[in-house]
Amino acid sequence: MDSEYRIILNVGGVRHETYKHTLKKIPATRLSRLTTSLANYDPVLNEYFFDRHPGVFAQVLNYYRTGKLHYPLDVCGPLFEEELKYWGLDSSDCEPCCWMTLSATRDTQEVLSTLDKLDIDTSDKIDGPELYKRFGWEDDYHNNSLSKWQVLKPKIWRLFDEPSSSTAAKIIAFISVVVLITAITVFCLKTQPGFRIPDIEAVPLNRSERSVAHHKYKAVNFPVYKTNSKARPIFQYIEAGCNIWFTIEILVRLVSCPSKVDFFKAPVNIIDIVATATFYVDMLTAAMGASADLEFFSIIRIMRLFKLTQHSPGLKILLHTFRASAKELGLLVFFLVLGIVVFASLVYYAERVEVNPDNQFQSIPIGLWWAIVTMTTIGYGDITPNTYLGRLIGSICALAGVLTIALPVPVIVSNFAMYYSHTQARAKMPKKRRGVLSAEQVKQQPQRPVHGHGHGAPPTTNGPKRMMAHSHSGNLKGDEAKVPLVQSNNNTAPHTFI
Repeated sequence: MDSEYRIILNVGGVRHETYKHTLKKIPATRLSRLTTSLANYDPVLNEYFFDRHPGVFAQVLNYYRTGKLHYPLDVCGPLFEEELKYWGLDSSDCEPCCWMTLSATRDTQEVLSTLDKLDIDTSDKIDGPELYKRFGWEDDYHNNSLSKWQVLKPKIWRLFDEPSSSTAAKIIAFISVVVLITAITVFCLKTQPGFRIPDIEAVPLNRSERSVAHHKYKAVNFPVYKTNSKARPIFQYIEAGCNIWFTIEILVRLVSCPSKVDFFKAPVNIIDIVATATFYVDMLTAAMGASADLEFFSIIRIMRLFKLTQHSPGLKILLHTFRASAKELGLLVFFLVLGIVVFASLVYYAERVEVNPDNQFQSIPIGLWWAIVTMTTIGYGDITPNTYLGRLIGSICALAGVLTIALPVPVIVSNFAMYYSHTQARAKMPKKRRGVLSAEQVKQQPQRPVHGHGHGAPPTTNGPKRMMAHSHSGNLKGDEAKVPLVQSNNNTAPHTFI
């Protein structure tokens, strides 16, 4: 009778029946070590009960039968991997037809963990213990021993670092953006020749020119040399006001930040500090009459545009997209450099094969410039090949550039779309969810007797028992909800879960 070799498995209320030797096909797993001494075994129903996902177990049992593990499409990837880990299996045993689908869920997990590190979700308002935990004051918060500075410091930090935390923070963020745009606009406009005042150098005149200059009725044009020029004072005043705001903002954020080390590690803060310092250096050099060549270092101020990433999640995602697509960008640069060197060398020698009096490729470095603008499809037209062979190489160079650039770009675009879509989805998710206790937390709760047993009355049934109504445990109230899932009589041997 083969009934002696059959075994019944009740997983999440769904009963499965199979042969014992089927479960022995994959050794060192949970199902291969089933014995009747386990607490999962019910001698009354002659079955093993596991409170696990029944849909995943159907694929697990099919893996024992056929040796092929498939991924169910109606189950989330992390849940599938967690169930496999419980049964002692590995997700790497999945069939190739399901591997790409399972890999997509892993990529989603990596994206979500990356977004958590980037702190892109600006709509999340941290308050209470989580806020003071960042400053290391959670103990003082729970003990109600916070000083006035400990209460004020997180509020100031949120005003300048979390624009979505309050209306006042939004106003400060708006002012910061307006001042930043004003500073960048002034930095660009003050280089316009029409907005600059030339420094006129005095020119000594000879005797004939001086005699003509004293003539009353003849106009004389004197040479004027604009050796240098300076911006109008209004631009200096506006720029000074903007930098005063930046200085105040840096000092307040530095004083109120949770960690000084993290503050100086942030690239945006370093750019802001250096850009503000260059303004004061320019003021000192101008007061000391130093050379205007030092104004070149003021170009660092244009880097303040990266401060907008603090107020725009899209810019954060764009910067991280380039970081996440470093391999694709590196591959793109490698193939571009390879093609530039090859085509620059080819066009240099191709232009020398035929008689070419208008040869513009006098050296390979000049050909490098032509190859760059050709492969990137810019084509300034300042340097062009004139021979038939050179034009053929130029055509191939243009086609190769289009293909080289077009291949890695979709990967970068898909990465940006993936990060952006997840960010938008996270912004619409509810921030507060109902907490669910883990199995360890349930076991640690104090156990109380079930109503209706009386004082010291034994359970109504014999043997190891489990609550048959666990599927509707949400209806239990009071002490009934705290009954342990497994009970045993004193007459039976201690049972263990597998």
